[in-house]
Amino acid sequence: MLRSFLSGFIGVAAISIAAAPAFSAVEPGAPAAETAKPAGKAEGKADRPNMLPQPATTDELPDELIEIDPNRFGAKPIDAAFGAYQRGLYLTALSLAKPRAEAGDAAAQTLLGEIYSRGLGVPVDPKLAAEWYSKAAAQNDVHAQFQYAVLLLDGEHVKADRVQAESLMKAAAEAGNAMAQFNYAQILMQNNPGEKGIEAAYPWFQKASDSNLADAEYAVSQILANGTSAIKKDEAEARFFLLRAAQKNYDTAQLDLATWLVEGRGGERNFDAGFKWMLQAARNGNVAAQARLARLYRDGLGTDGDTVTAAAWYFVARRSGLTAFDLDSMLDGLEDEQIERARKIAETLRQ
Repeated sequence: MLRSFLSGFIGVAAISIAAAPAFSAVEPGAPAAETAKPAGKAEGKADRPNMLPQPATTDELPDELIEIDPNRFGAKPIDAAFGAYQRGLYLTALSLAKPRAEAGDAAAQTLLGEIYSRGLGVPVDPKLAAEWYSKAAAQNDVHAQFQYAVLLLDGEHVKADRVQAESLMKAAAEAGNAMAQFNYAQILMQNNPGEKGIEAAYPWFQKASDSNLADAEYAVSQILANGTSAIKKDEAEARFFLLRAAQKNYDTAQLDLATWLVEGRGGERNFDAGFKWMLQAARNGNVAAQARLARLYRDGLGTDGDTVTAAAWYFVARRSGLTAFDLDSMLDGLEDEQIERARKIAETLRQ
């Protein structure tokens, strides 16, 4: 299931697509008691030529998706306000941008919104940030449209206005903002449950994946993995998009990719690669991956069989609330000395 963005984008909120039951990362045949599903995380880039248009917050995005374009601040090659912002001189940036923002400069207004929303050199002030984002959004500043739309959806610091929020999100998406494209896709799914919403959202997920947004890549993978009446199921392509998201350290994609590699879904079976991706997801704190890694150690798939290490990873997962009957049975078969060693290893794995 795609993760919710309720705490993403520079501390503001957006829409979850939890209503889409087809988006499941649960391993086929996994014990019913294995219920913990942590959010994904993303960073980095990957490319593939001639391809379909691969738990976030802005600190997880490539820099080009979150930085303010210096060209917005005028035709001059170097802008003083933006230059100060880039160098971390936030109070200087604020003092330089404020007169221009008050005079109606949309880019300067967006810069002020950024400074106040993130508390850069000043206390965090979401209401003041919203005021400046609103002014810039009214002048069709794309970044401000996205940020203000998120605030309008959240309704915590400004009066909620879903109609205006959706209009602004769509405008920002059409202008090429990847985060807006991803969130507009989620809005379409929420407004149109079932296949209709998925099919309407799919092109926007593809557009966002063109910008190497891992959440969008994962969304594309899930749609291709399941297919709809209008979208052909393509597990090989889905596995490719899982790989793209996994390479950005998106732990849910790592979990799914590892499972697919072990099962041979969407391509050749590869226990070694599956084990490595599962280990990465487990180290990233994905609780389901920690339990599945325990099974790989237990069964010697992609690694040497090691029930003590298997037990250690299960202890880590169980501490987060996950339980699995088959792994409990494994523990029952261990000697006291093995259990003690496993607990000591588990303590090192949690560090």
